Parts: sequence; structure tokens; C-alpha cells
Amino acid sequence: MPRLLSDPGVGLFRADERVFEMMLERWRAQMLARGLTTGTIKSRCGVVGRFQEFTGEFPWQWRPVDVEEFLAELRSGPKPVSLTTLRSYSNAVAMFCAYLTHPAYRWGEFCERTFGDIPTQICFEWNTPRHTTDDAVPPKKRAFTVQELRRLFDHQDDLVDREYAAGSKRWLHLLRDSIAFKVCYADGLRRRELTMLELEDFGPNPHVPDYGRFGAIQVRWAKGTAGSGPRRRTVLTVPEFDWVVALLAEWTRGGMRERFATAERSSALWPSERSGRVAVGSLGDAFAAARDAVGLPKELGLHCLRHSYVTHLIEAGYDPAFVQTQVGHAYASTTGLYTSVSSDFKQKTVQKMIARRIAKPEEESSA
Repeated sequence: MPRLLSDPGVGLFRADERVFEMMLERWRAQMLARGLTTGTIKSRCGVVGRFQEFTGEFPWQWRPVDVEEFLAELRSGPKPVSLTTLRSYSNAVAMFCAYLTHPAYRWGEFCERTFGDIPTQICFEWNTPRHTTDDAVPPKKRAFTVQELRRLFDHQDDLVDREYAAGSKRWLHLLRDSIAFKVCYADGLRRRELTMLELEDFGPNPHVPDYGRFGAIQVRWAKGTAGSGPRRRTVLTVPEFDWVVALLAEWTRGGMRERFATAERSSALWPSERSGRVAVGSLGDAFAAARDAVGLPKELGLHCLRHSYVTHLIEAGYDPAFVQTQVGHAYASTTGLYTSVSSDFKQKTVQKMIARRIAKPEEESSA
């Protein structure tokens, strides 16, 4: 609590508004001290401000019913917010209340003396969204099958060939997008991670010298947690996707990337015709166009290539813990949500278990 407010002899004009502003200001300082990004801080403070406007009251007057009505309104109407957004909103209000009710900051003491009431925690398990990963992936989101990926990539390659043969300038942009889609799949990248790749992010894997400088990727813009900013991880090239090595070599060393006039402006892996780096949404739009062209479901977006990477590594027999580190999931349960193995894989697994059980009694009887 600011020292100005701790002096009982200091009066405040429009005390409720000024105290609320100071609460937000001190909460910002606390979040900055925790190392949170300015974007996260601005977003959380914006949610709390929006909640205050909705209730028309101030933190020492808030009650659980207020957050229930606020969240209910967000979920109603013609454009209800997603469950993920709803959870982030309730988190912001809950964290603000937790800050105000912590005895170290003495906001309760001040509010009781000034307003005759104190702030309390109004967000609980029974009136806010569950904090689990069980609903993190929408039901229609899934991995591509191998056949679907073949159709998608073949279509993109054929399109590049047709545009090149016709003398169209579009072929270079289509080639960039085609290689980017395959890198996204071969390394299990998120859209932002893919977009932000630079030439310097690639390096050798000393244990697999055959891959040259494309044995590993340093992902520097991985998704952070709790507003802490980007994290880093290393993604190793695996034998099932080693075809990506030749593609990257062709793109970076074969003179393809340098054909963009903007390529010299930065070391971004994917330059565009107007800037040194393609926009984050551009690759997503291009992928959606390719998906629609081959008649695949609209819910399968660029991020589903990451689901496919996880699924196909699991089907290939990789340890789930290794897959988890490759994609940068904090929890194994999240990796499990990304996995949608085929019925053929399930049947083979069952048959192996049956064969193993049949063989075991025979071994015991012979012994």
C-alpha cells in the first residue's frame, strides 16, 4: 500500500476511484517485480478495469455473485467467448483479489478504516472455469492422417510447379509457404515459433553428423507460462522427418530464399516481398487456402500439423517423455491431448500384446 494512504490524516477526493487506481498501480508494480511481460500486465489490468465497470462497485464491495454474473454475460449473447478466454478473465480477477487480500500489503486494513469494508477473494473452484487441460483442445481439432498430409503437400508442390511453368511470380511465395508447412510438421512447431525462425537458429547435432547444420533447431520464441515471456527449447531432427534437411538446405543454400528482394534486411528464415519477415497470420492464411483447395475440414488449421507431429512420433514408438520435450509441453497430459493415434496403430498394439501374452505361457510351460 502506498505510504500516502497509510497516513490516516490524509483525506482523499473521490476516494473510491483514487484508491482503486492506486490498487491497480501497485498491482502493476508487483507484477513487474515478478518479471511478467508488459503485454500480460496490461491485459490483466484491462480485465480488472472492465470487471469494475461491469459491477459499478469497487473491490471492497465485490462479492462472488458479481464474478458469476460477469462470466455468465461473457458466455452468453451472439458471440460468446471461448472457455480459454473465460478462464484467463477469471484468473485476472482472482489474482487481483489475492493481491489485495494478502496481509503484507495492508489493503484490508486501509479499506476497513476508510470505507468500513474490506476486499475478499470472490473467485473459487465452484464459480470459475476448471483449471485443467482436459478441455484445452477443441473436440474437432485433431492430427492429420498421413494420407491427408500427402494430399496437402502434393497439392502445394503441384501448384508451385504450375505457377513456375506459367512464368508467374507467385511460385516463389508458394514455394516458401510449402517448405514452411513441411518444417512446421517435421519439427512440431507452433505458428509463431515457425514464423520467428532465423538462419542462426539451426545447428548440428554432434551425434548425427549426417544432418549437417540442420540437426537441431533452437526455438527462441516458444510459448511462455504465466506471462513470463518466450521460453527456449531445442528440437532435434529425428529420422522419421530427416527429409526436411534437404528442403532446408535447398531453401537456405540453394539460392531460393535470396530471391526475395527483402532477404538481405534480416536473417529471418521466411522473408516476404515487402518486409524482412513474413507476418504471423500470413502462413496461417496460406495454409487455410491449401486446406480448402484439397477439401479437408475447416477446423484443421496450421496448428494441427503440430498435433500430427506428436501423434506420428508416438505411433513410431518414441518415448512420450522425449516427445514432450521436443514440443515443449510443461505437462505430459498436454502431450496426451495432442495425440490422436490411428485405429490401425491401436489394432497393431493390441495384437502385439495378445501375441506377447500367448508366448509367455508357452515359455513358462517349456521351462
